[in-house]
Amino acid sequence: MNDRQRYISALTFGNPDKIPLSPGGGRESTLRRWRTEGLPENIGPEEYVFAELGIPRTRHPSNGFFADFRMMPQFIEEVLSHENGHYIVRDWMGAITEISDTYDYTYIRSAKDFVTRKWHRFPVQTYEDWQEMKKRYNPADPARLPANLAEIGEAVRNREYIIGVSFNGPFWQLREWMGMEELCIAFLDRPDFVREMVEFWQTFTLDMLSRILPHVQIDCLRLSEDMAYKAHSMISPAHTREFLQPTYKKWHEAVKQYGVPIIDMDSDGYIEELIPIWIESGINVCDPIEVAAHNDIIHFRNKFGRDMAYTGGIDKRAIAAGGRILYDEVMRVAPLIKSGGFIPGCDHAIPHDVSWANYKEYVRLLAELTGWV
Repeated sequence: MNDRQRYISALTFGNPDKIPLSPGGGRESTLRRWRTEGLPENIGPEEYVFAELGIPRTRHPSNGFFADFRMMPQFIEEVLSHENGHYIVRDWMGAITEISDTYDYTYIRSAKDFVTRKWHRFPVQTYEDWQEMKKRYNPADPARLPANLAEIGEAVRNREYIIGVSFNGPFWQLREWMGMEELCIAFLDRPDFVREMVEFWQTFTLDMLSRILPHVQIDCLRLSEDMAYKAHSMISPAHTREFLQPTYKKWHEAVKQYGVPIIDMDSDGYIEELIPIWIESGINVCDPIEVAAHNDIIHFRNKFGRDMAYTGGIDKRAIAAGGRILYDEVMRVAPLIKSGGFIPGCDHAIPHDVSWANYKEYVRLLAELTGWV
């Protein structure tokens, strides 16, 4: 099997020859530590450990390199002030944001490292702001898709790797426009305004998909929808069903007719009360299944059966602890690997408290369980 066949088979409860090996990697601070502990320069951690174990390097799923769902034009990024060790910045999404000057201000909207940020103001404060924001989401903007999309689709038709399209779910996108607090209040105080924004995002994304799917056979639709805290979802399941689920279902209908096998929901936090809604909506994979947020992936399989597959699910804290704790944590998910519908990996980016030695041992254990060594 090639990487593409293996990935789809693993997450659709097929019979792959091996389970994809996707341990995850570190961000800047993690890599800096690993470089001091034995990881050579100019090589990534997965590439190095795979070579050390004699495993061919997996080509990870590629998001839609040919499609841009972001606002156009973007706001001009501007440092508004720099004092007391902090930048105040208007970022490219139009938010006024604060970040320590330990980092370059571009870290506000990147995942280069683990950073703490503070949001002071979001671009949609009034209905007039919303009318202006909508102008930045013209699906017919020629910069969104390459002119030769059909040629690209034909060129990658017989590929051996996964291609996906990725964009924000409605909750995530509205939060980017309004901010978390104002959005949550609006569900109660201005429900019609919330519906209008959700429907606009639905229409925009469906229009984009209608321009992509006839030309490029994608394997996965990835939805970014962080909408849960450590113990509960950020909005109630009832509000999720009322305001968000209709859009999830529309996306499912759009990609199903083109044979897209995977719809993957990415949400941090405790997601057990949301999984049934996602299943009802046609979503069949979710990640990263954070253990610290009380997600129990074995319990999920017992409760939801083969209606949901997962990626991630291994506690980053156990990788940092190493030794028997690490071993027991990896063995904890072994039954799920055998039952299918699961690609194991770290339950988020690997933090800098994980040593290089522990990372290598973690990858070795995963390689054994997934059939690579």
